[in-house]
Amino acid sequence: MVEGSLFRALGIYRVLTFCYAVVTYLREADHYRHPGLGWAVICLIGGWTVVTIWVYRRPRRRNWWMLGADLAFACAAMMSTRWLDDPAMVARGEPTITTIWVSSAVIAWAIKGGWRLGVVGALVLSAAATAERGALTGDTLHNNVLVLLAGLTVGYLVELARKGERAMSHALQIEVATRIRDVLAREIHDNVLQVLALVQRRGAEIGGEAAELGRLAGEQEAALRALVSSGWDADSLIGAAPPDRSRQRQHPGTVDLRGLLRAYSSPRVTVAAPGTPVEVSPRQARELAAAVGAALDNVRNHAGPNAHAWIRLEDEPDRVVITVRDNGPGIPPGRLEDAAAEGRLGVAQSIQGRLRDLGGEAVITSAPGQGTEVELRLPRSVRVTT
Repeated sequence: MVEGSLFRALGIYRVLTFCYAVVTYLREADHYRHPGLGWAVICLIGGWTVVTIWVYRRPRRRNWWMLGADLAFACAAMMSTRWLDDPAMVARGEPTITTIWVSSAVIAWAIKGGWRLGVVGALVLSAAATAERGALTGDTLHNNVLVLLAGLTVGYLVELARKGERAMSHALQIEVATRIRDVLAREIHDNVLQVLALVQRRGAEIGGEAAELGRLAGEQEAALRALVSSGWDADSLIGAAPPDRSRQRQHPGTVDLRGLLRAYSSPRVTVAAPGTPVEVSPRQARELAAAVGAALDNVRNHAGPNAHAWIRLEDEPDRVVITVRDNGPGIPPGRLEDAAAEGRLGVAQSIQGRLRDLGGEAVITSAPGQGTEVELRLPRSVRVTT
């Protein structure tokens, strides 16, 4: 992308410098021995300008054969001044018929090959300029230094731009891979890890061969948690796609969040919701309901068999708020951080991660002996579709 943009800018530069060459020749044409041939050279320069702009539009045409022809044409057009102009005027350092138009070939080399090949193109053009004058005069040396600096500077800036483009592309790939990893970790926690944990507990309760099966399930759970917490290599995830459950069932328009939350109602779960619909997009509804489900899983797993949970849905003017509160023993200080370090990412991924992806936040408040409260906040300004 950087190279294409620079070659388009070079096309504009060629047109402007060609116009400058035409204006200059209009002023100097009477001093030439062969003004008619000079106009022929001007026409050739104009035609070559059109050709290069058209050719350099396609990346596959920006090969070194074309770039070599570009530089050779620039050198030949500049040296034609020696035969078209009066030798005495050439020796005095009068402007060449091409003026600064010839520098466009050097810039093309710098864009394609960086500062090293930009310098090579500048040296070739400088040699042609010296041959056109017949000697290395002060003016010629001055112009050669300017061309050399142009090739060096443009080439260096092009290399910096390419490095920045590569760094940006790599950063975007890492971001995509990280998001995919988080989604996969969330899905694994909500499904596979829960099942393995259940098999482990039930196997230990039943005993016998079931206990051995439970032990194996526990080992697999630990290994899978370690994999989830350590992450995957970014390159292996680029091009993968996170599970898209919206494709499994399409919800037209909006979804009333009350119905999804009332499905969690049970003797130990109380749901309170407004009397009017709380409408959100299908994806928002799906992710919020899943986050509530993950919070209830934590209540069942950590608050004890007699714990009770309350779900409260609030439809505020600027946001939707869902609160899941229980009367369990609460979360000891630092327990969530320790769980994340051990690879237990239920809260970090299934609750906080979901809200973060939606543009909201999940706030967890707990104290030993006082239960736990999970507050899911989704701003109304966020627009998330299926």
